[in-house]
Amino acid sequence: MQRYITPSKIISLLAGLVFSSLAVSASTDSSAKSELSPYEASYTASMSKGVSLNGQGIRTLTDQGNNVWLYRTDVDSFIADINESLIFKWEDGHVIPLRYRYSLSGFLIKDRKQSIDFNWQEGIATGKYRGKSFKVELEEGTLDPLGYQLQLHQDLKAGKRDITYRVLDKGDYDTDRFAVISEESLSDRGRTMKTLKAEKVREEDSKRQTLMWFDPEQNYLLARLLQVEPDGSEYELRLKDARVQD
Repeated sequence: MQRYITPSKIISLLAGLVFSSLAVSASTDSSAKSELSPYEASYTASMSKGVSLNGQGIRTLTDQGNNVWLYRTDVDSFIADINESLIFKWEDGHVIPLRYRYSLSGFLIKDRKQSIDFNWQEGIATGKYRGKSFKVELEEGTLDPLGYQLQLHQDLKAGKRDITYRVLDKGDYDTDRFAVISEESLSDRGRTMKTLKAEKVREEDSKRQTLMWFDPEQNYLLARLLQVEPDGSEYELRLKDARVQD
């Protein structure tokens, strides 16, 4: 039996990915590839047959000093409101998560909250999901639901084309794999881009598909994201505007 994924769930799953490609410095100098730059970005979303979700999303990355950063998403739509944030350290081109928070509320859906605090000295992560507490031993390189998105972009810039992450989410570990599958021309707002087309790798019998198009000429900007559900429904996110500070 196929499980239906609600639009609010789709927004939650995909909103973060739209802007993960913006979080690295716009400089193409090899010495600056591991540097981050503050930014603010916005996106639009649509469902099958081009139906607008009438939502807007803002993602920001701000420097808190001492290699500590705040990564935040705020989504406001008629379906659901989402607030998601991560405080992390940026060391040698790697995301070190410290504090993750997530909150979803909306019309005719159950509110959802999750918190994760990472204690790297003790090697323990503690958190709460839907009111239930959890405590998990940290693995080396553990990422959170936002941090892996930022790490994905950095790894693509470094030339990696098949990447696997261990992500702590809802008190358990997930193994998430992404792979570049082709180069493809993409037209957007009167401009044709030669993009890298990537996918989230799932089991062979999975009927769910997530595709992403990155533009190498614009610092691997994520130009488009498409998710196809088992019932054939499609959900698409497109970048609307982005401002990256030098």
